[in-house]
Amino acid sequence: MPYPNFSRTLLAGAMILSSAPAFAETCVGAPGSGAVKLVVEATTLHNKTGEVAFTVYPDDKGRFLSKGGKLARARVSATEPRACFWLAPGYYAIAQYHDENADHKFNRTLFVPKEGYGFSNDAPATVGLPAFTATRFQLPAAGRIVRMTMRYGR
Repeated sequence: MPYPNFSRTLLAGAMILSSAPAFAETCVGAPGSGAVKLVVEATTLHNKTGEVAFTVYPDDKGRFLSKGGKLARARVSATEPRACFWLAPGYYAIAQYHDENADHKFNRTLFVPKEGYGFSNDAPATVGLPAFTATRFQLPAAGRIVRMTMRYGR
């Protein structure tokens, strides 16, 4: 056999590649103390420019989308719009936006958002903001993945 270690080298390379994560995971919080993993993903981005901001709100409609009302936020590259949070099991709501110019602001004209946005449960926001109850979801003890469609008003 001309290459006796070829099979072992190929197998070792395959094992390394299969154990590598599919994306560079950005997590907010820490595991332990009963925290479970919530993974959030933005889908249907128009481009991979800038960042995507995911904001998690507690189970309190008075804090939803309110200044200072957030529980946690993650900003990730729009090239891989996925993040995770370590949270206690319970009920939450998520808002996301595609910060294309990475200025950390949700840019809009008088009535129309200039950047993409979305909510947990893909809650509709045709006129105004969605109701908190439409965005509310359960994070079970086993953890959860939440995928949200990015919508654009332009």
